[in-house]
Amino acid sequence: MLFALICKDKPGSLQLRVDTRPAHAAFLEGLIAEGKLAFAGPFLDADGKPDGSLVMIEAPDMAGAQALAAADPYARAGLFKSVEIRAWNWVFQKPTSA
Repeated sequence: MLFALICKDKPGSLQLRVDTRPAHAAFLEGLIAEGKLAFAGPFLDADGKPDGSLVMIEAPDMAGAQALAAADPYARAGLFKSVEIRAWNWVFQKPTSA
């Protein structure tokens, strides 16, 4: 089942995001290798700077999605003001490999 992780950064946390990005990218690469990442990327503020994330993951259930969300180095570093986890159904433009 697909889950959307809708993450909003804490105000003034851009440097924390930058500092933690290598570990976050490595984490996402691991999810790709495990077949658990559909897509991911940052939300951008009015100045074009990242201020949150959208991460679409594959997990067996909500508990599994919550565990993956908590394991993200961004979450572990305290970057996020909030994380909303929503089950999601990919209907249009779904890649044939997904």
